[in-house]
Amino acid sequence: MRTRILVIDDEEALCEILKFNLEKEGYEVDTAYSAEEALEKDLTPYQLFIVDIMMDRLSGFDFAKRVQDIPQVEHTPIIFCSALESEDDKVMGLNIGADDYITKPFVISEVIARVRAVLRRANKTMRIQEPQAQISVNQDVVYQTLRIDQNTKLCWLNGEEIQLTRTEYDLLLFLLQHPNRIYSREEIINEVWGHEVVISNRTIDTNVTRLRRKLGPYGNNIVTRQGFGYGFRKTT
Repeated sequence: MRTRILVIDDEEALCEILKFNLEKEGYEVDTAYSAEEALEKDLTPYQLFIVDIMMDRLSGFDFAKRVQDIPQVEHTPIIFCSALESEDDKVMGLNIGADDYITKPFVISEVIARVRAVLRRANKTMRIQEPQAQISVNQDVVYQTLRIDQNTKLCWLNGEEIQLTRTEYDLLLFLLQHPNRIYSREEIINEVWGHEVVISNRTIDTNVTRLRRKLGPYGNNIVTRQGFGYGFRKTT
């Protein structure tokens, strides 16, 4: 079954350009010319949303926030595609929970590369199990009272769930699975975002800061080595 993508943009011509080129790559693509139109659709069949930010009534940010309140699609990856190109706009989009941010005007080959990278990472994180497979196929990743359930994609601190974005989840999982080692920003980008995705150092720093805040007493276990990068330090 082909991967289904929903493109949401109030520029009809841009929607058609993306639809044409993505379908050439083998994807099945639908379009919506507003966030409201998109939200009226059944969103469950889609594996990716490509969303403009600046739209009339509801913005792309509004769409992303509403999707996160729909349990069936809250983990569906989102790529923002916008003419807003400041670093603050990109950081805001990624902090809302988007998986990537592409600025307009774009090169279609870059869009396709980023789509592939996001879908590959999503498939790796949200593995689809065969019906006859056992419910639990991945072991929990645990450090003291901090636990990541790889099957439900949830994180728990002292028995209470922590609300993490997909990027924060992937970042914490990577660091917890490879403790007591410092990784450069380039290594973290390759492991968490994928090597095709262009991510600034500030985006990584922002995600680390947010993650530290959410981890409470374990925030200090995410250590910084100035000039080198980040790691998760396990203490006795």
